Amino acid sequence: MAVADPDLILVGGGLASSLIAWRLALDRPDLTVVVVERDRRLGGEHTWSFFDGDISIEDRAWLAPATPHRWEGGHEVYFPGLSRVLSTPYNSLTSGRLHDVVAPILGDRLVRGEAVEVSPDGVILADGTALRARGVIDARGPAPTPHLDLGWQVFVGRTVRLTLPHGLTRPTIMDATVSQEDGYRFIYLLPFDDRTVLVEDTRYIDAPRLDRETLGRRIDSYILSRGWTVEAVAGEEEGILPIALDGDIDAFWAEGPPVARAGLAAALFHPTTGYSLPDAVVTARLIAGADDLSSAGLRRLTERHSRTVWADRAFYRLLDRMLFRAAEPGERWRVLKRFYGLPEPLVRRFYAGRSTTLDKARILAGKPPVPIGLALKQLRESGQGSNA
Repeated sequence: MAVADPDLILVGGGLASSLIAWRLALDRPDLTVVVVERDRRLGGEHTWSFFDGDISIEDRAWLAPATPHRWEGGHEVYFPGLSRVLSTPYNSLTSGRLHDVVAPILGDRLVRGEAVEVSPDGVILADGTALRARGVIDARGPAPTPHLDLGWQVFVGRTVRLTLPHGLTRPTIMDATVSQEDGYRFIYLLPFDDRTVLVEDTRYIDAPRLDRETLGRRIDSYILSRGWTVEAVAGEEEGILPIALDGDIDAFWAEGPPVARAGLAAALFHPTTGYSLPDAVVTARLIAGADDLSSAGLRRLTERHSRTVWADRAFYRLLDRMLFRAAEPGERWRVLKRFYGLPEPLVRRFYAGRSTTLDKARILAGKPPVPIGLALKQLRESGQGSNA
């Protein structure tokens, strides 16, 4: 490695690490930052999306070089008996563009290797290489833990080039008119140009299992049902994202090495939607503005931030328990359908994680779209668990 004793090592080259490295290069160019990534490609193969209301105008301007897709005309949702256009603009940042922006900033400080030991003093790679730094942040994604009660959002996405224009003018965030089997299922569509579209089959299920073959067949069937013919496959991506139901955030932070964490490794994601980009932006800003970038200082900073965010989002975890524990898997779509019938400003604030007290009352008001006894059970139990 060409750089000895950097100021900061970021372990894992996903979204959270990439944004931290990028923000530090802009705000703290005097610092030497190393990113350790197993595949040497930042972000892997992934698309991260966000609504205009999720992050500030300033941050949208910052991310613009890595955000090639923006839809001013809003987005659509479809459920049996409900179709709706919501006006909030939508944006998509791609891993390819993120890599193209951040990798040149890092140069030879983007280190290929698998971290097998992470400590406040540094990182040891699988080949025995030891990297030392005064600050270390672990951002390798979610690790198995007994301390968080989770549901799962699993998806396979395929970007296809069609023989003829698809006719879409805006993203479809949820098309839940498709068959519902062992969990809430919907199709997600991003029209990148008039003939290129990302078709993603997503399910909310109880266990973190990804059946690529089945989801791939369902994508084929959906494309056929739209009357589209594929000329070429431009890319594929997949994911298994946590949906937070409950948990003990104190015990979560007590496990593992005593180092700072970022991204999903710090439980920083929207509990219901799984969106992680807004939290990654906030974390990057937080770290770039920190006075103490030692491992101990970064640990205090990221742990305190994670705990605060966890406490603030208890309401969303309650709704997730309603979705996963009070609704039969094949009927979960009814919960989302009811939600999308609410006023658009409420929906916008929900996605941004900034629901007001009145929003929360409106969401819970009326007859629930799940068995009343099970809904009341989740309400009674809310707040009784640790860190609920």
